[in-house]
Amino acid sequence: MFSKILIANRGEIALRILRACRELGIKTVAVHSTADEDAMHVRLADEAVCIGPASSRDSYLNVAAILSAATITGAEAIHPGYGFLSENADFAETVEAHGLTFIGPTAEHIRMMGDKITAKTTMMALGVPLVPGSDGELASIEEARIVAEKVGYPVLIKAAAGGGGRGMKVAPTAADLEEAWSVARTEARAAFGNDAVYLEKYMDKPRHIELQILGDNYGNVVHFGERDCSLQRRHQKLLEEAGSPAIDDEQRDEIGRTVTEALSRMGYRNAGTLEFLYQDGQFCFIEMNTRLQVEHPVTEMVCNVDLVREQIRIAAGEKLGYTQQDVTFDGHAIECRINAEDPETFAPCPGTVAVYHPPGGLGVRVDSALYTGYRVPPYYDSMIAKVIVHAPTRAQAIARMQRALDEFVVEGIKTVIPLHRRILADAQFQKGDYTIHWLENFTGLSH
Repeated sequence: MFSKILIANRGEIALRILRACRELGIKTVAVHSTADEDAMHVRLADEAVCIGPASSRDSYLNVAAILSAATITGAEAIHPGYGFLSENADFAETVEAHGLTFIGPTAEHIRMMGDKITAKTTMMALGVPLVPGSDGELASIEEARIVAEKVGYPVLIKAAAGGGGRGMKVAPTAADLEEAWSVARTEARAAFGNDAVYLEKYMDKPRHIELQILGDNYGNVVHFGERDCSLQRRHQKLLEEAGSPAIDDEQRDEIGRTVTEALSRMGYRNAGTLEFLYQDGQFCFIEMNTRLQVEHPVTEMVCNVDLVREQIRIAAGEKLGYTQQDVTFDGHAIECRINAEDPETFAPCPGTVAVYHPPGGLGVRVDSALYTGYRVPPYYDSMIAKVIVHAPTRAQAIARMQRALDEFVVEGIKTVIPLHRRILADAQFQKGDYTIHWLENFTGLSH
């Protein structure tokens, strides 16, 4: 086991990793920008190193500074959390080349799954079901027209190196295809430096279902069930559930077997999440995230597993601590992401937290690095907390989350807590009857 780990991240996820390390008896190194010198993970870590100014490019994305911090503090491994460098294959390779352990998948698998076309062709070869569409990158608009006619309109043009909804355009009819093709390629080139695009059938009422897996270095792969992440705005998740109101035990077991067999054949190690569109009883693979997810706590709550602890154990060369038979699903969990945003317009609202009082009680967990007097900086993602609840049934979990949000006090800045209260009180949400388009319609704010 490692004696010291450097945490290459900030905010609540840095604190989450720090807690797992402490319970394993591992010393921690926090790296931080000048804007985060008073951050909670910096205060609680055994050592802290400033790696640059506020800009992410000059700090949390500064590979040389992070590696220098690991070297001077004697860290043996680096945990990237999520975001920033967590899915950067070059970073993973560089970490290993410097004699350190990257707590995550291999660079080969990060690179393979980071290109959506390669990811799809790989999963297709391994027997994982896909959304109907092109077999790979589209060479021309003429090829796009042929594929679109084959799968039927509407269709979706997507960037091969995309993420966060950039480089994605819907073509409702054949007359719209050329514009969607052109705009998607332009966005992809600007955002990712790569204008490669592919085409998928546009599903009109899908749910976004993802499956959490862990694999070790010995060919063992286990899944920890599904999360329903359909409540999204502009392709950004806001509320997640485990399990999904739309999935039964038989469907979970079937897709779980398919996925674990595929990833075992791939030789995949550490944490990963496979994302699917689910409609009319069919799972269609769209992408894989080769890292820990923001919403991992709902899985931890229903499966009684510490995913970060398992990540560290696997990276240290230990065998996975679970077989599939050991994994049980107990009750229901919901996570609300609390962003420092206007609940009506979603405009970011950084500033100083005048009063902070998190909720508590049975079955309530808050992952946050906030404290009274903390200044939420304007330079990073606006998520400032996650409220997670667990209860025997979905109805009880909803009631518990409503109670928790009523207790949650954050003054001095605006947050999306009022929006979450509205969602939880909605009859359609309470019935579990929603798709990935539901939140856009509910808020009245379109893409």
